[in-house]
Amino acid sequence: MAVQQNRVTRSRRNQRRAHDALVAANPNECSNCGELKRPHHVCPSCGHYNDREVVAQVGDVDLEDDAA
Repeated sequence: MAVQQNRVTRSRRNQRRAHDALVAANPNECSNCGELKRPHHVCPSCGHYNDREVVAQVGDVDLEDDAA
């Protein structure tokens, strides 16, 4: 079992934790629909990435044609 040699003071402990803060998100505007999206990710509202549709939305797919 590990036992500390010397006590870590509140000041030194908090200095170590100074870099652990969360950073706010940096959303970008989708070039297709204008909604906010995460950078380098597919747009969740329209399914476009880098000016191409990479994910078809449920409303756009006709299930009757795909089954045949």
